[in-house]
Amino acid sequence: MPAAVPVPAAVLPGPAPTPATALAGGYPEPLWMQAKAALEHRIAVGEVKPGSRLPPERELCRMLGISRVTLRKALTALVEDGVLRAAQGRGWYVAAVERKEWPNTLESFSETARRMGLVATSEVLRRETGPASFDEAEAFQIAPGTPLYRLERVRMLDGVPIAVDRSLLPADVAAGFDAVDFTACSLYDTIAAAGFELAQADTTIEARPADAALAGHLAIAAGTPVLDMRQIVRDRAQRPLLSSSIRYAGDRYRLRTSFMRSSG
Repeated sequence: MPAAVPVPAAVLPGPAPTPATALAGGYPEPLWMQAKAALEHRIAVGEVKPGSRLPPERELCRMLGISRVTLRKALTALVEDGVLRAAQGRGWYVAAVERKEWPNTLESFSETARRMGLVATSEVLRRETGPASFDEAEAFQIAPGTPLYRLERVRMLDGVPIAVDRSLLPADVAAGFDAVDFTACSLYDTIAAAGFELAQADTTIEARPADAALAGHLAIAAGTPVLDMRQIVRDRAQRPLLSSSIRYAGDRYRLRTSFMRSSG
């Protein structure tokens, strides 16, 4: 698997705005340019992290002492510069600093995060054991109705939501997994600790529009294209141990690979 609750609104740090901190009209630059520079500075120094939402426009207008029309001009300019992105009906978000590159080897999300020097965390949305459907049974080469363990998480890097991961495992592989803290623990590491080896994966990646629930978890607008990576991971004896669907925000994922031309 190469290699992740809406992002809470970020509050711009600092003291409560006063007339002394509001923008001044006597400077040669228009107010909207001053507002743009002030917001850009706070983002640049890390007061608002990538992926976080800015305070409501009403509060920003009060902080900066400007009208909503002036603020909108500043925010639109920041979107054009790639500093912000607008989510319809949800507000203004700080754009991701860069698109993370994922390996073309079988590596867990947590392993990828460590290699990049980032911290991987998760929010667990669902964990339960239930019977396999006909399609799930076919994927795992088991009888329909056989118990499968289901784990769904929002995967984050340094607190920024990257993907929503839905994983399925045979119940015998996932024995005892209800006691595992998957907000911090790696699923791959947990499977390995249980004595199973994840050796190879068959993978497909395609673009799909985000539904409202997925968009909320990734802090993007509904209908935004996401990359849906589907995998079946097997052990060396070709037994399927894990099936996953990982839906990545498109601006936070990049897969680099190489191709060789056959000699035939």
